[in-house]
Amino acid sequence: MKIKSTTIEDVKIIYPNKFGDHRGFFSETYSSETFASNGLQLIFCQDNHSMSQQAGTVRGLHFQIDPFAQSKLLRVVRGSIYDVAIDIRYGSPTYGDWVGYTISADLWNQILIPAGFAHGFCTLESQTEVQYKVTAPYSPDHERGIAWDDQDLAIDWPLNGKTETLSEKDTKYPSFSELPKYFEYSP
Repeated sequence: MKIKSTTIEDVKIIYPNKFGDHRGFFSETYSSETFASNGLQLIFCQDNHSMSQQAGTVRGLHFQIDPFAQSKLLRVVRGSIYDVAIDIRYGSPTYGDWVGYTISADLWNQILIPAGFAHGFCTLESQTEVQYKVTAPYSPDHERGIAWDDQDLAIDWPLNGKTETLSEKDTKYPSFSELPKYFEYSP
C-alpha cells in the first residue's frame, strides 16, 4: 500500500496493492498498521456505501462539527468520481484551498480526508458506487455544508455541460465566506 500526500499535506491518496490471478484479485484496502506507520492514527467506527444512478451527480460539500467531526477514507467500487476536499481549518496555511482527484474502480485508488475538511464528489459515470469509512458516527445535529458551486472556492467540477443531480439539502448550504470558524488549525 502506498500513501502519498496531495498539494494539501493532510489529504492523502492511497494506492492499495492488488494481486490478481485466474480467479480474480485480492486487495488489502485498509491496514491500521500501515496507516500508523505513516503517522495516521485513525479509528474508524462506521462504513457507508452510496450509489449514484446518473453521471454528474454531486454529493456535498459536507462535514460534521465536533464532537462528531469525521475523517473519511473513501474508495470507489464501481465507476468513478471527481472527489474534492476543502480545508476549513481557520488559521491553516491552506485555509479555503481545495484539492480534487479522480478516484475510480479502475485506478484502484482511495482518498483520505481528515476532520476539518469539507468533502464532496461528482460522479463521472452512471451507476457509480462509493464506499467510505468514517471516524465518527453520523449526527444530523452536527452536519454542516458549503454550497457546492461557491464562486469564491471556484471548484473546477468536471460536469462538461451535463445537468448535475443534487439533493434538496445540498442546494441550501451557505457560501464559504458565510461559514463560521468551526475548526481551528493546530500544526
